Amino acid sequence: SHENTRKRLSLFHEIFIVALSFAYFSKTLCGTYMKSTITQIERRFDLSSSVVGLIDGSFEMGNLLFLAVVSHFGARLHRPRLIGMGCFIMAIGSAVTGLPHFFMGRYKYDTVIQGSLNKTVSISPCQYPMVSKDYSNAHIQPSNNIGTDCVKDPGSNMWIYVFLGNALRGIGETPVTPLGISYIDDFAKAENSAFYISCLQTIMLLGPMFGFLLGSLCAKLYVDIGFVSVDSVTITPQDARWVGAWWLGFFVSSAILVLAGVPFWFLPRSLPKQGEEGNENSNVDQDKKEQSVLPNTHSVKLADIAKGFLPSLKKLLCTPAYFLLLCGIVLKFNSFIGLLTFKAKYMEQQFGQSASRANFLIGVLILPVVAVGIFLGGLLMKRYKLSVVAGAQLSFITSFTAFLLLLLHFGTKCDNVPVAGLTVSYNGTPEISHDEGSLMSQCNQDCSCSTSEWDPVCSDSGITYVSPCWAGCTASTGQGKNTVFHNCSCVLTPSPVEGSRSVSPGQCHRGPGCTRSFTSYMAVSVLSSFINSLGTTPGYMIIIRCITPELKSLALGIQTLVMRTLGGIPAPVYFGALIDSTCLKWGIRSCGGRGACRMYDSNMYRVIFLSLTTCLSGCSYFFIIAVIVLLRKQFRKEEIKALQQTDSKQNETELQSPEMCHPDASNTDTSPREKTESANTEC
Repeated sequence: SHENTRKRLSLFHEIFIVALSFAYFSKTLCGTYMKSTITQIERRFDLSSSVVGLIDGSFEMGNLLFLAVVSHFGARLHRPRLIGMGCFIMAIGSAVTGLPHFFMGRYKYDTVIQGSLNKTVSISPCQYPMVSKDYSNAHIQPSNNIGTDCVKDPGSNMWIYVFLGNALRGIGETPVTPLGISYIDDFAKAENSAFYISCLQTIMLLGPMFGFLLGSLCAKLYVDIGFVSVDSVTITPQDARWVGAWWLGFFVSSAILVLAGVPFWFLPRSLPKQGEEGNENSNVDQDKKEQSVLPNTHSVKLADIAKGFLPSLKKLLCTPAYFLLLCGIVLKFNSFIGLLTFKAKYMEQQFGQSASRANFLIGVLILPVVAVGIFLGGLLMKRYKLSVVAGAQLSFITSFTAFLLLLLHFGTKCDNVPVAGLTVSYNGTPEISHDEGSLMSQCNQDCSCSTSEWDPVCSDSGITYVSPCWAGCTASTGQGKNTVFHNCSCVLTPSPVEGSRSVSPGQCHRGPGCTRSFTSYMAVSVLSSFINSLGTTPGYMIIIRCITPELKSLALGIQTLVMRTLGGIPAPVYFGALIDSTCLKWGIRSCGGRGACRMYDSNMYRVIFLSLTTCLSGCSYFFIIAVIVLLRKQFRKEEIKALQQTDSKQNETELQSPEMCHPDASNTDTSPREKTESANTEC
């Protein structure tokens, strides 16, 4: 019956919305988990920030290969099944990303501290720096054997598999957004479309929230958990050498992606428009007829579609509002990707937070308010039926307000950690040095220390030393994390008491002033994120409403393609390269090459990182203002044209029906207003 058919189609609508929401949740969970493990991957594979940025950009490279083709041809094919296939490919890519962990051997780091021994043995770092002893822990690695382990190290080039797995995940993500959004917009009413998309984007933000929380959990766990004793690990999560269980989350997200892809294989190829369910039977008959002749005409149809691609692309790019908006989005996306990729690392280096805590705060504080903001933005569009111009203005106002708030970050800072030979001299005078020779001083010139060492220790004076050797220590007591080094000739003391010249493992903690600065930083970040998210849905709807229906899928695909090509791929690389330029102490690989950075100049890091993000965002507003001016001019012309047509029709009616020429006729005629409102709903 007609009622049963209507209920069945309504059920399909709901199933697709729920399935696509879960697919969005799954793909964003995996994507943001990748962002949360940037620091862990950098340290585990001994890479620079620019190389890690290249690995992160491989996702966009995978998208670039197939996005335009899938967006154009996919709109004519079975869209739900293509989305389901994409989820399965993403699951495979996520699993491939985590596989290198099982082929790399145990993680090794430089330290003179003994892990687990039956008795306490005194260590003399100054006389015998980083001496290789027969410890029972395979993860402790002396650093004076540079060049002997490079060939047999199985993890030297394993990062390539992380690169390929991330690229494969990008290929799988290709059909989800353009085909899913166009599928919704095809069956949803115009007033419901914005609401559905805002719900999608809100639920999608639960993915990043859980992705960062998963990243926080895995960062707490030691990389070789289950294979080595936790008591034998002599470093803490705050240490620059710490590597968490980065691989674990990729297998969790892979399982979730498999589940997300299942429902799409049971959905129909197309659905009738809401409110037109009565024509469903004829639509089904037509689909069956098309499918019956599909084997004979499939190649012809693809050829016809291919012929129409270039004209469609030309028509799309010749739409001024779309082109200008695309330019603004590219600049804004560059800023967003750079900020998202290295925000957790910025919190680590600027405010001394661990990777676990940084990811936790992003997932618990920032992303929930962004989800609420996006939902409220869609609700505003639905409640007040905002036109394209009004939506563009709302998007600009909220984004620019958030931009002004972010400028406050320039004044929210923590000073560099005092590290002898890097940020302060050995007598405590502040000075920044990139020269490894500055580690040498009269107090440690008799020690045989290596410039490749990074085994930081903290003195009671608050100064950190690169290693016990560079601190001039000649004795130690205790074992493991409780080791204390004594008789350190470089340690500044108020009095020449021998017992006060001691250091303990790890960097010195930052003062209470840094904690207050970090609280202010998080408060501004949360507020600006909420205000900026209010304009997300109105800004997104501009593209959908300004393009003819047959070009919607292509427009969304080209937008994503350009964003990935000019933003997603280069942004992490050049952000990472600029971050690398602020490094003060590089780690050294076993074969002698430059590894991961151990310490940055936090002041220079802050200035470069914030200047780049604000500059990109600021330049994007010139294009957005141009789009608003163009849309207002275009709508004014269409409004005048609609009023003129209404007046001419009214004059014809008055001539044909003289009795309607009543003094109050102008008060009862509402057609001009209706025409104007209808004109404001289309571009």
